[in-house]
Amino acid sequence: MATVSSTRTSWSIPRVIAAAAAGTVIEWYDFYIFGSLASIIAPIFYPPGNPTAQLLATLATFATGFIVRPFGAAVFGRIGDLVGRKYAFLVTLLIMGTATTAIGLVPPYSVIGIWAPIILVTLRLLQGLALGGEYGGAAIYVAEHVPDNRRGFYTSFIQITATGGFFLSLLVILAVRLILGEEAFQAWAWRIPFLLSIVLVGVSLWIRITLRESPLFSRLKEKGKASQAPIKESLGDPRNLRLMLLALFGATAGQGVVWYTGQFYAQSFLINTLKVPFLTVTIVMAVALALATPFFVVFGALSDRIGRKWIMMAGNLLGALTYIPLYSLMTANRENPVMLTLLVFIQVLYVTMVYGPIAAFLVEFFPARIRYTSLSLPYHIGNGVFGGLVPFVATWISAATGHQYAGLYYPIGVAALTFVIGSVYLRETARTSIWEEVGGAQEAAGE
Repeated sequence: MATVSSTRTSWSIPRVIAAAAAGTVIEWYDFYIFGSLASIIAPIFYPPGNPTAQLLATLATFATGFIVRPFGAAVFGRIGDLVGRKYAFLVTLLIMGTATTAIGLVPPYSVIGIWAPIILVTLRLLQGLALGGEYGGAAIYVAEHVPDNRRGFYTSFIQITATGGFFLSLLVILAVRLILGEEAFQAWAWRIPFLLSIVLVGVSLWIRITLRESPLFSRLKEKGKASQAPIKESLGDPRNLRLMLLALFGATAGQGVVWYTGQFYAQSFLINTLKVPFLTVTIVMAVALALATPFFVVFGALSDRIGRKWIMMAGNLLGALTYIPLYSLMTANRENPVMLTLLVFIQVLYVTMVYGPIAAFLVEFFPARIRYTSLSLPYHIGNGVFGGLVPFVATWISAATGHQYAGLYYPIGVAALTFVIGSVYLRETARTSIWEEVGGAQEAAGE
C-alpha cells in the first residue's frame, strides 16, 4: 500500500468524514422526527376515533418510508456506481430536505380530510427513497478514502449518524416543547422541527458540494472498470446475488431489528404501553443515546483489530437472549427514570455492537464496480423492511394477543436467525484490501 503524506491525510480524512456525516445526520434527523412525534401526529392527520387505530395508522405510515428504502437503494445505488458517489448523495440530501420541510406544512385532517394522510404517505415515500441512496453513498465515500487497516474506525463515525440524527431530533423536539409549552406544541409547534430541516440541509449541501469524488471510484473510472449495468450485475450474477443474500440474512436483517428495537420500539413501548410521560421518555432516550454513542467508535475500532464478524454476531445474540428480561424490568421500573435510562442504554449498546462495524464489513464484502448498488440493497432491506417494521409489527402483535411482550418475538426471531446464518456462513473481511481491485496503491484522501 502506498505511503501518503501524514500531514495531508490527518487533515483531509476528518474533512471527508465531517462532510459525509453532516449530511447523513440531517437525513436521519429528517427521517426520525416523524417516528419521535408519532403519538402527537396520529390524531392530527388521521380520522378521529380509536386511538390505537390512529397510532397503528401513523406507525404504518412511518413504516412506508422504510419499505420503500430498497427501491431508493436500487435507484441511487445505480447512479452511484455509474456517475459517482458524490453526485448520488447530493441528490438524496436535496430530496430528503424538501420532503421533510413539506411535512411541516401539510394541513390537518380537519381541514383537507383524506388528502392529509395521502400527502403524508407520499412525503414519507420520498423520504424513504432518499434515505435508500444516502447511507450507502456516505459509508462508501468515507471507506474509499481511508487506509485499509483503519476502515472500521473511520467508517464508525458514519455509523454514529443514525443515532446522532435520532438524538438531534429528540433534542430539537425537547427544546421546542420547553420553550413554547406543551399546549402550543400539541397545537402547532410540533411543525417547527420539520421546518428547521430546510436550514440544516442547506448548510450540509454547501459543505458537500466542496468535496471531490472518491479517489478509488475515480481510478476505477479511469481504468475503464466501472460497471455499465450495476443492477444487472448485482442481481444477475449468481455469485454476487449469493453475497447479497448472505449480507441480508447474515448481517443486516438482525442489525436492523436490534437497531429499531433498542431505540424506536423502546421509546414507543415506554410511551404507549407503559404510559410514561412523553417528556420523561424524551429525556431517558436522549441520555441513553448520548451515553452509548461513543461505543459505535469503540466497536468500529475494535473490529479493525479482532475482526468485524463476531462483534456483530455477539450483539445479535445478546438482543435475542435478553429483550424480554429487559422489557420486564422496564415495566417493573416504569416510575424510575434512572433505571429506565440504564435499561435503554443496554439496548443501545447492542446497537453499537451490530452497527459500529457493519459499514466497513459491507464495503469489504462487495467489489468496487457494483459496491454502491450491492451494498445498499441488502442494507436497506435489512434496515428498511426487517428493522423498520419493528414498531408497527411489535405493536400490532401485542395489541392482537393482549400480551405486552409478545411483540418482542419478532425482533428476537430475526436477530437469532441472523446470528445462526452469520456465524456459519459469513467470512471475516477485516483484512481485505479494497484497493487491490484498482491496482493496489492507495491514494491520499481529500482535495
